[in-house]
Amino acid sequence: MKKLPVLIVLLAISYTGCAQRTAEDEVKNVIHTLFKGMQLGDSALVASTLTRDVQFVTVATNKDGQPVRHTENSSRAFLNAVGTPHVEPWNEEIWNVKISVDGTLAQAWCDYAFYVGKKFSHCGVDAFLLHKEKSGWKIFHLADTRRASPCAIPKEIENRYN
Repeated sequence: MKKLPVLIVLLAISYTGCAQRTAEDEVKNVIHTLFKGMQLGDSALVASTLTRDVQFVTVATNKDGQPVRHTENSSRAFLNAVGTPHVEPWNEEIWNVKISVDGTLAQAWCDYAFYVGKKFSHCGVDAFLLHKEKSGWKIFHLADTRRASPCAIPKEIENRYN
């Protein structure tokens, strides 16, 4: 009889771990959907990953080496840029993805390299905040850093663009 409570505890722990992995997989899927939409030039697909009031923030340094921050409180310009036909696809490759979830709040942090077609453009870090709504996880804040170098891009990613 003593084995039954232990079994129940182990099942509860196992179920909790599975639920956490599932939420992390859902968050990762939203991020990959965003980048797939960018690659396809599909602004509707990109919009499906964002809240209406999403905020975009880019942190970089200017040519004098001074820190600068640019904030957009609307997705309109971004969606227009994605949906405007371009000759080369936008390819954003990510790695070192770290996702944390607590209930209906998630954050994701990853390194990235951005390519226009096969040509390297810039690299940095993406930081996402997501909220789980009735329709699923949505990005409500996306911050990134941008630089041309140094970029420690994994060889398997570099090889795709050579």
